[in-house]
Amino acid sequence: MTATAPRLRPSPIRRPFTAAALVAVLVSLVSGLLLAGAGPASAHAALTGSDPQDGAVVATAPKEVTLTFSEAIAVGDGSIRVLDPSSKRADTGAEPKDLSDGSTVRYGVDLHPGLPDGTYTVAWQAISADSHPISGAFTFSIGAPSETTVALPSEEVGGGPVGTVYGIARYAAYAGFVLLAGGAAFVLGCWPGGARARPMQRLVVRGWLTLTAATLAMLLLRNPYTGSGKFADAFDLDGLQAVLDTKPGAALVSRLLLLGAAALFIAVLFGTYARREDAVEKKDLTFGLAVGGTVVAAGIAATWAMSEHASTGIQTAIAMPVDVLHLLAVAAWLGGLVALLVALYRTPDIGSGAVRRFSRVAFASVVVLAATGIYQSWRQVGSWSALTGTRYGQLLIIKVVLIAVLLAVAWFSRRWTGRLTDAVPATGGQTVEQEDAAGPTEAPDDVDPERAAQLARQRAALTATKEKRIRDADPERSGLRRSVLAEAVIAVVVLAVTTMLTTTEPGRTEEAAGASAASSAPAASGPVNLSMPFDTGGQNGKGTVRIDIDPGRTGSNELHVWIDGSDGKPMDVPELKVALTLEAQEIGPLPVVPDRLAEGHWSASGVQIPMAGEWKVDVTVRTSDIDQVTIDKNVKIG
Repeated sequence: MTATAPRLRPSPIRRPFTAAALVAVLVSLVSGLLLAGAGPASAHAALTGSDPQDGAVVATAPKEVTLTFSEAIAVGDGSIRVLDPSSKRADTGAEPKDLSDGSTVRYGVDLHPGLPDGTYTVAWQAISADSHPISGAFTFSIGAPSETTVALPSEEVGGGPVGTVYGIARYAAYAGFVLLAGGAAFVLGCWPGGARARPMQRLVVRGWLTLTAATLAMLLLRNPYTGSGKFADAFDLDGLQAVLDTKPGAALVSRLLLLGAAALFIAVLFGTYARREDAVEKKDLTFGLAVGGTVVAAGIAATWAMSEHASTGIQTAIAMPVDVLHLLAVAAWLGGLVALLVALYRTPDIGSGAVRRFSRVAFASVVVLAATGIYQSWRQVGSWSALTGTRYGQLLIIKVVLIAVLLAVAWFSRRWTGRLTDAVPATGGQTVEQEDAAGPTEAPDDVDPERAAQLARQRAALTATKEKRIRDADPERSGLRRSVLAEAVIAVVVLAVTTMLTTTEPGRTEEAAGASAASSAPAASGPVNLSMPFDTGGQNGKGTVRIDIDPGRTGSNELHVWIDGSDGKPMDVPELKVALTLEAQEIGPLPVVPDRLAEGHWSASGVQIPMAGEWKVDVTVRTSDIDQVTIDKNVKIG
């Protein structure tokens, strides 16, 4: 009878530093460096306009304040607050009104009637459609600007220690999914014998534990992450209930339920499946596990697609399934790569067939990644300027370069795979199995059972040492291990960059928001000077109108008009009228009737410019009872 001895484990202090440990350290190191250099998650919905505008000076108090965003947001009580110069609420405190129309996303709050003059602060906070918190503030003035005592938080929503921990959990969730789905797929599709290997079992189980722990952490931290930023609010039951009513909260709960199904899948894979010997029964079980595992993995991947970039923007019906395929391909490639690395370093019996099967799986995954990645890039970037001029586009370029390097290293791995053989000779011309058979398998009858167990453990340790020495001496296997290790190191960086992309505003959205903000931003203030020739068609009907608007900004302005005749001398006319129109906002014409100060010189004080923008200035000049002309010119006033 063959004695089965337990594996002799090295002392924790003297345990060798394995490749798996190296990958784990690299994951932690890269994630730490990225998180240390990153601020709060970038906003994925942007404020594109407001009424009143930022910095505007209005003559009378508005009835409401409205905000326009680049994409859908979620708001609640207190999402939009208007504060007077003494920091008191100037709005009614009701939940913001949804004023959206078609593709325009707009929310507003009512103001108290009879607000006094001064500078008012609008502070807003919401949840973007792709689950990221956003916030901001701006000011406008009634009558004239004034001092304000409003003190806004210096820390953006989604930042601070809570934001850092939430970001770490986000990275860990992606890493856990890659190890869980990719490791299980490697065992089931490439190396069925790996179901009995303890290192492979530990890899997949640790992936499940990491994903589960990260998902729980994100669910508990979701309320403080999008709100107060305090860890204590993680256990606020009302806040947790509010999170469960949101799309990100529903996605996280769905992921936890699917992880329960994944736990059952793991139990069958490393239990019943690993022990099954009958070929027909094992084939049927393989098919069932493959179908069930694919459904569970796709469901888990869909929890990201339903709550992040793919769920908002253009073509969401196409983008969400494409995002699921992309995540599954990432897991099959990168997770399988880590599983292969662990198998090559920690198990003695993985054969060339398993390596070649994974090579085919990796090739298919790369094809899927290329197709889905091209679509995602077009959808999220949309233009060459956004590719090179936005943070999202620049990260995407880095990811493409890293994948190109990864494919180059993978080419070397395929060459080593082609040379790999299953025959591993032992020293002295015997295989390890032959050397094992040559020695005694049972302890003599007169040996103490405790001593027999000790001898069995020593023999198992000696066998493991011989196997490791033989594997290390195999040049093809050693070359493949080094190549796969290099792939795994690059893959860790690729995964980190991919996770950063999920927390970065898409280039298409950022560029559109920037263009909208630029078009609605107040122009630089300064006196406006115009000169326009005119011809009324009558006798002495030619001349030039010169206009000065000072200080040339929103609010109260002084307007001066000079009229010079064709001879360059001041010219009096019977009638002069001026009107201002902001066609982009359908404001005006606002009439201005200047007073005559001297020959050829008219003036008007207190001319109100309610909003910055490109205004059309119309001037009507009458030189006789029947001779009159209206001339106009556009000018930026802000």
